[in-house]
Amino acid sequence: MTLGYLNIKYHSVVVPYDDEATPISLIGKKMLPILKTEKQAMPESLDIMSFLDQGNALKISEFRSRSEFSTFESLINDIGSLVHSLAMPFWIYTAEFNESSREYFKKKKEAKRGPFKDLVTKQSEFISLIQPILERLEKEFKPFYGSTSMTVKDIMLASHLWGLYSVPEYQLPTGLHAYLQSVKSECRFNYQKPLWELT
Repeated sequence: MTLGYLNIKYHSVVVPYDDEATPISLIGKKMLPILKTEKQAMPESLDIMSFLDQGNALKISEFRSRSEFSTFESLINDIGSLVHSLAMPFWIYTAEFNESSREYFKKKKEAKRGPFKDLVTKQSEFISLIQPILERLEKEFKPFYGSTSMTVKDIMLASHLWGLYSVPEYQLPTGLHAYLQSVKSECRFNYQKPLWELT
């Protein structure tokens, strides 16, 4: 999303989840995303975003230095945890996974969250927890999060909320859907495009 927003040309490579060798060879550990340039490879989303934003359009460093950053990061973590519990059992059937990487992912994530089949049976419970958060979020859209223009907060927030589109039979609130489509437009971003290119 940052690359698209800043209109930087790039090539996206989807690394299979069970491919430990590629990230380890690039940055010394299994971690994604990784930005690879002619001179270096670097992990950590916010560090990558800061590196890319040479013109300071998103004012990432300023935001990270303010006290509100930790509060916003807590909100993102709360949302991310619930979105992952809702979406993970369905993500493994996207084109990103083959049989080997699907089993690897499932084993890793079930060790932390419990069996995926149990997550699916608890879907209504997770939705009841995330719904009040989403309702509060909708009140902050102006049309972006607390702003009339895009900020780094929108990229952080939308990158988690996109996962809700993967949950069958879950209907995103109208305001949330409109917000995500606005972010998509500003970032020249197509959530599924890298996966379509795999097929």
